[in-house]
Amino acid sequence: MILEHAILPVRPGRESDFEEAFRAAQPLISRQHGFRNLSISRSIESPNLYLLLVEWDSIEAHTEGFRGSADYERWKELLHHFYDPFPVVEHFTTVP
Repeated sequence: MILEHAILPVRPGRESDFEEAFRAAQPLISRQHGFRNLSISRSIESPNLYLLLVEWDSIEAHTEGFRGSADYERWKELLHHFYDPFPVVEHFTTVP
């Protein structure tokens, strides 16, 4: 299992719009082959920051499968204009 991690810096004052857009975008990712689970949390100290965690079967399910799909194009249309700066995405694996 791979854990995708991203801090999403939403433009201040756009948080409600972002949350509404994210609700619309969530089915796009959750129906992807290799998707397992997703959680999104909002920072208490910095309310324009969101923590996105996505569990994938493999890194390729995210980087090649989802990012290469038409659903990802729609995901970008719905969400990417909210970010400033654009988030850094990292992938993690469990340490035995």
